Amino acid sequence: MAVQKEHDVVVDYGDPAVTGGVSVFDARFDELFAYDGDDLGVRYTPEETKFRLWAPTASEAKVLLYPVWACTFAEEMEMHRDEQGTWTLWLEGDYKGIGYKFKVKIGEQWNEAVDPYAAAVGINGDRGAIIDLQAANPGHWTEDKPPLASPVDAIIYELHLRDLSIHPGSGITHPGKYLGLAEEGTKGPKNIPTGLDHIRSLGVTHVQLLPVYDYSTESVDESRLDMPQYNWGYDPKNYNVPEGSYATDPYDPAVRITEMKQMIQTLHDKGLRVIMDVVYNHVYDWYLINFTKLVPGYYLRYKDDGTLSDGSFCGNEFASERTMARKFIVDSVVHWVKEYHIDGFRFDLMGLMDIDTMREIRRRLDELDPSIITIGEGWNMSTILPPEKRANQGNASSLPNIGQFNDGFRDAIKGSIFIHENKGFISGASGFENDVRKGVAGGIAYNGKLKAYAEEPVQSVNYVECHDNHTMWDKLVLSTDGVSDAERVNMHRLGSALVLTSQGIPFIHAGQEFMRTKQGVENSYKSPDEINWLDWERCAAHPGDVRYMQQLIRLRKEHPAFRLRTAAQIREHLVFEEAPDGCVAYTLREHAGGDPAKHLYVLYHARTGETEVQLPALGAWKIGFGVEQVKDWNTSRITVSGIGMVVLQVE
Repeated sequence: MAVQKEHDVVVDYGDPAVTGGVSVFDARFDELFAYDGDDLGVRYTPEETKFRLWAPTASEAKVLLYPVWACTFAEEMEMHRDEQGTWTLWLEGDYKGIGYKFKVKIGEQWNEAVDPYAAAVGINGDRGAIIDLQAANPGHWTEDKPPLASPVDAIIYELHLRDLSIHPGSGITHPGKYLGLAEEGTKGPKNIPTGLDHIRSLGVTHVQLLPVYDYSTESVDESRLDMPQYNWGYDPKNYNVPEGSYATDPYDPAVRITEMKQMIQTLHDKGLRVIMDVVYNHVYDWYLINFTKLVPGYYLRYKDDGTLSDGSFCGNEFASERTMARKFIVDSVVHWVKEYHIDGFRFDLMGLMDIDTMREIRRRLDELDPSIITIGEGWNMSTILPPEKRANQGNASSLPNIGQFNDGFRDAIKGSIFIHENKGFISGASGFENDVRKGVAGGIAYNGKLKAYAEEPVQSVNYVECHDNHTMWDKLVLSTDGVSDAERVNMHRLGSALVLTSQGIPFIHAGQEFMRTKQGVENSYKSPDEINWLDWERCAAHPGDVRYMQQLIRLRKEHPAFRLRTAAQIREHLVFEEAPDGCVAYTLREHAGGDPAKHLYVLYHARTGETEVQLPALGAWKIGFGVEQVKDWNTSRITVSGIGMVVLQVE
């Protein structure tokens, strides 16, 4: 028997005789036992229920049936094995509403686990549920969604579901719930629109939700929702099921499904697409997770010394390059698209996933709906996966139509996220002008000096803050000691303006429009609501800043020159102009992208005093944006005062 003690946990990898002497760690294992069918998990009809489990190292397998959720006794039903190591059981009759788990014998050890492919679960995700998914659809459920011609037309608004509505001034009747995001007509302090109405008023196109699949009970216990609990959700438990704490009844397996679908349908009906934040790079607890219980050793990456590879800093990595691990990820993504009409995916720590898996995801999504967005964190992580196989920025040429977060642009704008006192372009640091230009050009190889990682603008996700690290406001407070809040507001506005007027995909963090603060907390994944909530009092106190964000978004939508589709178009139409230190200027020429303006001139002015800048001789310039900062201008020069952005145009 292959028994090993790891991290004070005894793991039985099974009897090699079961697999013909081929170890789960052997490359031949996939050749012998990979299964390519589309029926893993449970298939229910009122007439019969079919189970299929992939567990080739098991010598026996059973289905445990729980007629009552709270009972500890289960009826055990023997499963039958085929040559590829899948186990099946067909039951005649109607088993709707029954709970289930799998039980497998690995060597001398019996393990119980929830079905990794479970599409429904009970309280805290500890048992799968047999339900009719179609019966869980809301009354109004269509495949209609807002149009999207290109990912660069997207304006993404990143949101934690609970944050939106849990503030006591939100005016939302289902605080912290899926239904809270679906409410209309909600009002907050000073009668401002809140929730969905506020998001719609900004003009964004996509709401990106931090993880809303079922995550670990250790962070949020669905049976104790009367107690203060908070988590971002990057500790996945059941990948194919909505998180129960966001449902009005986490005990009923159908409620979380219906309410999440109702939320998505409402967002679609109101002109908003939905991106789902997914975490396929690691599991929350390597020896407790269902994958390890069912096929120990297969789904995770191990170093030569037998310890787990840990580029995720969460204790483990999911072995996406293995055939059945890749199949699970792809099947899961497709499940969310087909069953929930999800419009995009943000892949957490995508640099830990392999290129072939990401390409296969993109291929399958293109078959279903090419407008579905795929973006991810393309950081180069420390992992045993060979460098040439990592889905990161360095391999962007192998990842077409997959966007990656442009951290170089982020740090050029506001300063290093890791060195809190460091300033960036907006806060007066010198030497960042070229890094800003790289971001403005969408991260492409604009010329020999200005190039980042992107092959095409759709691969650059431009942002200056997100749920991770400090908000932009908190970063400015940390790095601009002695500066007034009024001046910080100008810096903050310029940071947002850079994101919304650069080539690529713009991404803003919920609350960025009203200078969101987390009171200096850097990573608030387990901080209380008072740190994390969208503070509607603060929103009401910053109406001018909300309007500024609305105007930036309107500017981007009205001018396709800011949304050029290809690197070739950017190199043809975007020209960087002469400007002094602390400034970046450029033109978008000759109706770029079919723009109604013949020429646009953009000046990012990160200086506190007045600056005179020469204008290119392209015609009679008119002010299109930032008039409050313009002291004087004519066809050949402009004088600008204070930190901010000015846009001119020739019609």
